[in-house]
Amino acid sequence: MHVGLARSQFPLPHPLLTELETLASSVATDQGFELCVIQLLTHMAPMTLEVHIRRRNGADVSLDDCAGFSGRLEDALEEAQLLAEAYVLEISSPGIGETLSSDRDFQTFRGFPVEVVYRNRDNAEQRLEGLLLERDDDTLQINIRGRIKRLPRDHVLSVRLTTPGS
Repeated sequence: MHVGLARSQFPLPHPLLTELETLASSVATDQGFELCVIQLLTHMAPMTLEVHIRRRNGADVSLDDCAGFSGRLEDALEEAQLLAEAYVLEISSPGIGETLSSDRDFQTFRGFPVEVVYRNRDNAEQRLEGLLLERDDDTLQINIRGRIKRLPRDHVLSVRLTTPGS
C-alpha cells in the first residue's frame, strides 16, 4: 500500500491481469500451492509473466516445484489463449524480503529484524524498526533495543523483513 500518493501516480494494471490471476490461482490450488504475487511486465521484450507461489501446507517451494508448476500453468495459458504475443514465464517463491502477511510468516520470522508501518493515535503514519516478537489476534509485539512495543493489530499497515542496520 502506497499511502499518501495520488492514485494517478500508479500505472493502471494490465487489462488481462485479473484473468491471468484467476487462471494461475486455479492451477496453484490444483497443485497444492497458493498464489502470492502475479505481475505482467509488458515493458520487457518479450513480456514476462512473473508468478510467485507458496505451498499451502507451509513446506518450502523447491526448484522442481517451480518447474512442475510452470509446465501446468503454461498448458493452462495455452489452452485459455489469453496471451497472444510471445512471453517468458517466471515461477518462484516469494523468498525473504517480502512483507509478512500470513500467520506462518509471523511464526517463521520471530526474532528477525522488521520494519513496521502503522497509524498512531492521531492517525499519522509512523515507522518502527525492531525484532519481531509475536502477533496475536489483538497486537503486534516488537523488541526495540530491549523494550517491548505493543501495537494494536488493526493499526498496523505493513510489516516487512529488513537487514539489520539498514
